[in-house]
Amino acid sequence: MVQLTPAQIEAFNADGFLILDHFLSAEEVALARTRFEPLFRGEFETGLYPDEWNWREGRDPADRTRQICNGWKSDRTIARIVLKEEVGRLCATLAGWPGARIGQDNVLWKPPGAKALGFHQDDSYGSWVVPSGFVTCWMALDDTSAAGGTIEYARGSHRWGRFPPLGEFHAPDDYRDGLRQAAASVGARVELVPIEVPAGGCAFHAGGTWHGSDVNRGSQPRRSLVTHCLSSVTRFHPTEVSYIYSRYRRVGDTTMDESFFPILWTRSGYRTPFLATYH
Repeated sequence: MVQLTPAQIEAFNADGFLILDHFLSAEEVALARTRFEPLFRGEFETGLYPDEWNWREGRDPADRTRQICNGWKSDRTIARIVLKEEVGRLCATLAGWPGARIGQDNVLWKPPGAKALGFHQDDSYGSWVVPSGFVTCWMALDDTSAAGGTIEYARGSHRWGRFPPLGEFHAPDDYRDGLRQAAASVGARVELVPIEVPAGGCAFHAGGTWHGSDVNRGSQPRRSLVTHCLSSVTRFHPTEVSYIYSRYRRVGDTTMDESFFPILWTRSGYRTPFLATYH
């Protein structure tokens, strides 16, 4: 178990992110890597499609970053990692929540030559829940480098306020354009930090932290798994709608069903029972 120090929590609050060089085991990394090609071919172990499938073999350009959202519903190996109790515990600890549940995962694959992902804030896409606000755990499955299109954070940008969603996320002409506009609007200076960690390392970031990634100019792929956590007490917003995730809301009920948004960890010791099947 990772025991966060007061200095690490203070750094997260100041910077909007926290980097850990070691988080996943070598075995977890190796197993997760084997699932990428089948997933993006549409071979879903559980028989369920993911909620979003943004790159398909034979359909989309080879120079695009490949993304699947909620791959945990489609693949048990992915689920064992993105639904880890430790992910929820650390996200909740950093946010000061009583517990954490998954809002969404990402399976990300940026092969050599793949184009950039636009700078954005995760919280821009979270108006459909109350309280809104993500804490995200980004887990590297390959050694990362600035030249390899790793994730970049704008230090302290979580204090700039929340901005509307981006117009262009995948392969924008200028992946830092939204970041510069946001910084200019609040008179802030941009300090970028590329996250360079070995495979198995991770980074946590606040939902308001601006982040994106450049073209992969390296010779190796950049694969990662991402868990976007919400507070365990989060409910659906009574009127705001997510065109994808509000389909899981029951009529007349704002409760988030644990079948679709399982609770990873709580201070009281509760964890959604079916998650035990992923060990």
